[in-house]
Amino acid sequence: MTYDVAVVGTGAAPESPTVESWSMAYRHAEAYERNDETRLVAAADRHRERVDAFGDRFDLPADGRFTDAIELLDAIEPDVVSLTVPPEAHTELTVAAARRGVEAIHCEKPMAATWAGAQRMAGEAWRADAQLTFHRMRRFGRPFRAAKEILEGGEIGDLRRVEIGWDDFYDTGAHSIDLAGMFAGEPRAKWVLAQLDYRKEDVRFGMHQENQMLAHWEYDNGVQGLLSTGEPSDLVGAAFHLVGSDGEIRIDADDGPMLEVRRSESGTWETVDVDGETLHHAGTGDYEYANAYHQRAIDDVIEALGSDHESELRAHNGLNTAEIIFGGYESVRQRGRVDFPLEIEDNPFEAMVKAGEVGPASEK
Repeated sequence: MTYDVAVVGTGAAPESPTVESWSMAYRHAEAYERNDETRLVAAADRHRERVDAFGDRFDLPADGRFTDAIELLDAIEPDVVSLTVPPEAHTELTVAAARRGVEAIHCEKPMAATWAGAQRMAGEAWRADAQLTFHRMRRFGRPFRAAKEILEGGEIGDLRRVEIGWDDFYDTGAHSIDLAGMFAGEPRAKWVLAQLDYRKEDVRFGMHQENQMLAHWEYDNGVQGLLSTGEPSDLVGAAFHLVGSDGEIRIDADDGPMLEVRRSESGTWETVDVDGETLHHAGTGDYEYANAYHQRAIDDVIEALGSDHESELRAHNGLNTAEIIFGGYESVRQRGRVDFPLEIEDNPFEAMVKAGEVGPASEK
């Protein structure tokens, strides 16, 4: 079977990415082109010049180019839709696609602009029996897969803690907290305690991004998460530090190899071969640049359609990550630990910025 695919939100040209557009539509489209079960048939973007540039790149016909996503959904009736738009547009477009019978909705991260929006997306997809997934493609990178294999092999005993020292809480956190969940076995979190600093404005894809974050949470299986991001922050000493009862794993340690393990019986760090793959891409592996990770993610999404295979990019895992993110911001707002399930609707960080409680305006 061949699935007709549409992409919503083509972004600017990929040769000049910015925090306003990483041109992820092109990465999705390239992966669909390489998948034998998919056919790219349409795209939409509010900017005519952008959708035409995208259409020219992927040989889309004139009647497959739209400046309105709803018009595309009604006219084309695609089987699969990739949403590569800013987070504030994710919810309404997911709802619109699900209600129009789209079989699979594959959405960029972060999941949504608000906690209520994230829950609504998952609920509408469930009611429509639509497959909803999120593009956490780093799950398919060899450093993370190999670390997971070491964990599952019991080589460092029972996992006790996942420490993260990578970038930020909302944007990159959509990857790093998702990966923490993967290492922990996809459990739900029980609570989160957090604090942040935001004195220099940083807006990405229309959303404010804190400068520094410290967050601590516990999963319902007892594994704990600890995240320290921003500048200055060298608490973890690696992108990931996995602490087990009988050893530890480091991914992208400061001045170290991409993946290494130290078992209690040996006491020495051993480098693990990851075929030259990094946090971001597969180097000269399957495809150039980061395309291999994108390809693996898209292939997993399509494999799950019409089969017993359930994509690990599924909405359930997305909600687990989103609850920690929005719960962390709520902990900042409440100045205390937040127990789950999370009972808010908004994005507490955006609300605090708007109210002048945090951010450059609060420093005046």
